[in-house]
Amino acid sequence: MKIYCAGPIRGDTKFQKSYFSIIKIVEFLGHEALTELSSNFEKSKNSLSIYERDITWLKNAHKLIAEVSGPSTGVGYEIAYALHEIQIPVLALYSTKSNKISAMLLDNTSPLLTIQSYENSEDMKFKIKEFI
Repeated sequence: MKIYCAGPIRGDTKFQKSYFSIIKIVEFLGHEALTELSSNFEKSKNSLSIYERDITWLKNAHKLIAEVSGPSTGVGYEIAYALHEIQIPVLALYSTKSNKISAMLLDNTSPLLTIQSYENSEDMKFKIKEFI
């Protein structure tokens, strides 16, 4: 299964290690992680190519898993695109150590959106496996 992995790259990177963990877990479970941080893809060099590549990946993804412990406009855009434009299931994961979760996520009633907190990487792995 192709799973788009979203996380902060230019936004709040305090929880970027958790984003890396999501990618590793998705790949460990035998799925294709669609993200520039996967070793399977080259990094794009400019904003236009990043946008075009990421939209193509989203359109080809079966699901989206996002690290949302810190604010990122890019991640917010990707989640909204997944929910409203292409209508694929989204798992939004946030650390119990974070207090910056957007109300736009927490109070979203979309049946395609699952929001889960995690304590550690094992807890995260369980929730990802359950979602997939």
